[in-house]
Formats: sequence, structure tokens, C-alpha cells
Amino acid sequence: MNKPSIPKGTRDFLPAQMARRNHIFDTIKAGFKKYGFLPIETPAMEKLSTLTGKYGEEGDQLIFKILNRGEKLSSSIRNIPANWTSQGQIEHLLCEQALRYDLTVPFARFVVQHQNDIAFPFKRYQIQTVWRADRPQKGRYREFYQCDADIIGTDSLLCEIELIQLMDEVLDNLGINDFTIKMNNRKVLSGIVEITGESDKIVEIMVAIDKLDKIGESGVIKELGDRGVSNEAVEKIKPLFGIVGSNEELLAKMRIMLVDSPIGLKGLEELTFVIDQINKLSLVKAKLSIDLTLARGLNYYTGAIFEVKANGVDIGSICGGGRYDDLTGIFGLKDLSGVGVSFGADRIYDVLNELDLFGAAVEETTQVLFINFGNSEAMHCLGLLKELRAAGINAELYPTDAKLKKQMNYAHVKGVRFAVMVGTNEIESGIIRVKDMATGDQRDTSIQALINMLNK
Repeated sequence: MNKPSIPKGTRDFLPAQMARRNHIFDTIKAGFKKYGFLPIETPAMEKLSTLTGKYGEEGDQLIFKILNRGEKLSSSIRNIPANWTSQGQIEHLLCEQALRYDLTVPFARFVVQHQNDIAFPFKRYQIQTVWRADRPQKGRYREFYQCDADIIGTDSLLCEIELIQLMDEVLDNLGINDFTIKMNNRKVLSGIVEITGESDKIVEIMVAIDKLDKIGESGVIKELGDRGVSNEAVEKIKPLFGIVGSNEELLAKMRIMLVDSPIGLKGLEELTFVIDQINKLSLVKAKLSIDLTLARGLNYYTGAIFEVKANGVDIGSICGGGRYDDLTGIFGLKDLSGVGVSFGADRIYDVLNELDLFGAAVEETTQVLFINFGNSEAMHCLGLLKELRAAGINAELYPTDAKLKKQMNYAHVKGVRFAVMVGTNEIESGIIRVKDMATGDQRDTSIQALINMLNK
């Protein structure tokens, strides 16, 4: 018999891990609700045509496609032309659905499909699983959660300001003290491409620049050449890698570099507005930093783009997002601008774990375990158990009158703080004996006194 296992890039979660994950989800959800976002859900599967062509060439390759079933599959196989050699062509013939790659494109489809049922601007949040056919590695999984908040139906830059504040507040509430929100604008990158004279290579240039953190300047330059960008254009892009300074200094230097690019100057104007307003409002913990090489590889971004990095931790970005001006247009609803951010719950978990930021209360499950001494004692404990639960205290009764050592070991393994022992003498006297599993101390008390103590 084969040893039980799960696919690479996926994970099982034990109760203690789930308690920590739920802490993250609850904190993020509280932030979303505080800022006025409303919840929605979309199916795990989308039509392949809905997803394809929205994430760029590399993103499209990471979409998990679902094979057709039954006669439809058999018919598709019979109809594969003999001269087809492209894997992509064959996959699109054999697959009509796919697991969602992210939550943003399905959200755009949702908005178009339900446009008569929602009020614009529409603020939604969504916490669901997404899938990527990626190579599993530290901080990168094939199945993971995204926690998205988007505002669609307005091009107001006040939305960008609000999303920066949201990221700052949520991550602070999670206990992360040192993190940087990196910000750029796709219009600035478009302006850089414009002054190279190779605007037809905008996707190739942005994809290469987006890899700067991974492959370094020399790697980006090589990739630009491999993607057909001329040496002259590369020379015009290279100064971008060496521009340093404060946010204000970077903006000033870029105004000189992009003086002949209207779209580039528009991007700098938008960046300046957001930076100025955030400076006036101030942030709780985040450092807001312009990163002129931040590109984010997804094709649908058109304005502001964000990434958040926890400083001092070797884990990738824990949040990301940006402005998309016409993502709904591909589904038939034109000129509907939106902007959003996504919290990477799995990477946030890894950061909190590495920095030891999960408190003991996060992992608390059962607070009180009633020891089972037999049928009559158990029946008496059921009434006491009801009182504890009515007071909002997590409590349970061991289901059988097993040996005391076994019941105590159960409490220890599960992390129960208090074991309550009620035998014949306790029933007659109306008291309970409580053992503190952390210290070993025991004392006699009343059920109401225990409730009062636990609810302090």
C-alpha cells in the first residue's frame, strides 16, 4: 500500500495551525469591514476563456486547467488536428474550465455579470483559495489563500490612499512592526518604455524589470536582450536601476528623465498626490517607499501598483495590488476603473511564525475539560458544562470514564488550561475541583467563581 501523501505545493493544517490562520483571516476581515468593504464569493472554477490572456504569458502558463470529462473529452481527442504540436493549442481543446489563478479577474467577471445588482463604486472583499501551477518553494505554494479588497467604479486617487492606510493598519494589528509598502505607477513605466522608442515591447520590458529582485541588474539586461529589446533601448532603461534617494528626490529625478513623455509625467503626478496626502496623514507602522523598478507582472495593471515586504524576513511580498482601468472591458463593460490590494495569508503566516508573533491566546482551544468519573458524574457535569458554554467559555467533557492519566494526558496534548474534577463528594457539596494544567495547582471552588475568573 502506498504511503498517504498530498500533491506538492499543498498542505494539511493541524488544529493549532488553523487557530493561527483563523487569527490572520479574522484580523484581515475586521480591517476590510472597518473600511466599508462587503463580502462576495466566486466559484473555484472559471471558464478557461475567462482567465486566459489576463496575466501575461508567464501567468497564463501557471493556470491549472481542468480536463474535460466523458464524451466531450473523447470527442476533443478525436478532433485534434494532426499538425498541432503546441501544448497550448491542445490544452485549450481538451480543457474548458480552470481553477482560478487569482480573485481579481473573477471579480471583474462578477461585476459585469451582476452590474444591475450592485451599487457603484462597489467595495468588495473576498477571502478564498487560488491555485498556481508553479514550482513549489519557500513561501510559494500551488494552493493558497488570497484576501482581496477592491474598489471598482471610480478613478479617484483617494482609493489608493485608503488602501495604503488599510494595509498599514491590518499589518500593524497582526503585530508586524517593520514593513515597507513599495509603490510605483504603471504610467511611469510606460513613460520609460516610451522614451526608448520601443513601445511595442512594453510587455517584454515590464516583465523583465519586474524580475530585478530575483535576477539582478545583469539578469534583467540579459533578459531584455533575449526578448528582442535593442541595445539602444536597454541603455536608456539602465539609468532607472541606479536612481536612489527619498521619495521626493526620486520624483524630481524622474520628472527630468520623463520630461518628453506625457504618460510618464501623468504617472508621476499621481504618485506625487498619493505620497503628499500620506505624508500629511502619516502611517502607523509602514514605510511608504517609491520603487521605480516595481512592475508587477500582471498585464491588467494601468496605474498605481503596490507590494509590501516584511523587513528582516527572507520571504517575498506579503501584499500586492494596483489600479486597473478597464479590466471589466474584456467582459463587455467598458471604462470601469478599479483598484485593489491582496493580502497573502500564507506568507503572512510564515512571517508571523518566523518572528514569533503568534501569542498563546491565538492558539487557545478548549479552556476547560471535565474529567469523566462515570455515568452519574458525567450527567451532573453536563449541566455545569452548559453553564460554562452559555458564558462563552470553550469547554468539553471527556466522553468515557477512562483512566485519569489518559484523560489528563488528553488535556495536556490538546493544550487545555483547566481540568475540572467532579466526583460524588463534589456533587454533594456543590463544589468543583479545578486543576491548573500549567502550574499543577488544585483548588476547590464554585462553577460561578470559575466562570468569573475565566471571563476576566
